[in-house]
Amino acid sequence: MTTQTASKSYDFAGITEISGLLWQRELSPVELVKSSLERISTLQARLNAFITVTTESALQAAQVAEKEIRQHKWRGPLQGVPIGIKDFYDIAGIKTTAAFEYFKDRVPNKDAACVDKLKQAGAIIIGKMNMDTLGMGTTGLESCFGPVKNPWNTEYIPGGSSSGSAAAVASGLCYATIDTDAIGSCRLPAACCGVVGFKGTYGLIDTTGILDGEKPPDEAIRWLSHAGITTRSVEDTAIVLDVLAERDGRSNGSFSSGLTQKRSLRIGVADNCKASNEILDAFENAVMAIQSLGYSTIRAAAPLADVSRGMALIEEDRKAIGHRSFKDVDVLLLPTTATATLMIKEAEKPLALSPENTMFANYYGLPAVSIPFGFDKHGLPVGLQIVAKPGDDVAVLRLAYQLQAASDYSKKHPST
Repeated sequence: MTTQTASKSYDFAGITEISGLLWQRELSPVELVKSSLERISTLQARLNAFITVTTESALQAAQVAEKEIRQHKWRGPLQGVPIGIKDFYDIAGIKTTAAFEYFKDRVPNKDAACVDKLKQAGAIIIGKMNMDTLGMGTTGLESCFGPVKNPWNTEYIPGGSSSGSAAAVASGLCYATIDTDAIGSCRLPAACCGVVGFKGTYGLIDTTGILDGEKPPDEAIRWLSHAGITTRSVEDTAIVLDVLAERDGRSNGSFSSGLTQKRSLRIGVADNCKASNEILDAFENAVMAIQSLGYSTIRAAAPLADVSRGMALIEEDRKAIGHRSFKDVDVLLLPTTATATLMIKEAEKPLALSPENTMFANYYGLPAVSIPFGFDKHGLPVGLQIVAKPGDDVAVLRLAYQLQAASDYSKKHPST
């Protein structure tokens, strides 16, 4: 079959579609990567989503993928697919800075664990994503490489700290990104930019290789930090998770197949979250949409956590959380953000976008996903968050998948 170029735009296609075209040799990995690089070149000045674009190594990897596909060497659905990496994760020979001035010339000699897994799966690393310095902000504005802009409206914050990731995925610059989430750092920007942000149960994805060899993080960050995945669809998230998830002592089932497995879910609607009226309106619409899928809901309290008390009881709290908060429900629904996306001029502090609705999932090590479900009065996306007990990652993904399939919000993209 004759290989086509990427003259047709696949910028917002799903990974399954892209993978099928690549494997059938109807689309060339080299041309797909070139298309992504051209789009990055066009939008980088406007969005500042990347710290480093790995043009040369990405094209080399694409050539390898093309040769392997010709030889019928199948590595899986990520083979030949451009993916970005938050600039927290080490990549051998590529600078890894965490958007920190002190690390701006830091070049590691070993890949982070998840980067190695992606490479083994044939994914193409397209670049390192901009972020809040050392992951210590929620706005996306605090980076020594300059602020990231929201692709829906550049006068608004993209959210943080995985700001470049959400902006890039929302704009069709790559198909997924690998991120971190310590207080909502993946889910908050996903909500602000209208994409899917997922963090799994604590330890589900190996975070070895984040600034390896540097001063270790403090005790709180060590406990709270999770790996995250940003994509445009829940299906794409499951595909990436199937590559990255640690399998020791866990279910050997596929997260992708789990999306369509039949299962009755008891759904709790959080009634103790702070949120503006505008956010609450979108949230109630989401609840009604879930009810229209045949689910019944009950009001429940989200286990909002005060991490200022320290980490002394965190292991005990994590062991008890399933019985404490998920005895009568399987999943909890709540807004991802407490307010609509802030204008840049309103974001005067690094943590100006409140993590009060997301941080508890980090404290208790819970799987959580944010999906787009609505727009505010200024046309900025609004996120819905779905959370479950530790180990029940499939539950949050399955419900998110059903809800996403029943709505059109994820089919809308910024007019970049």
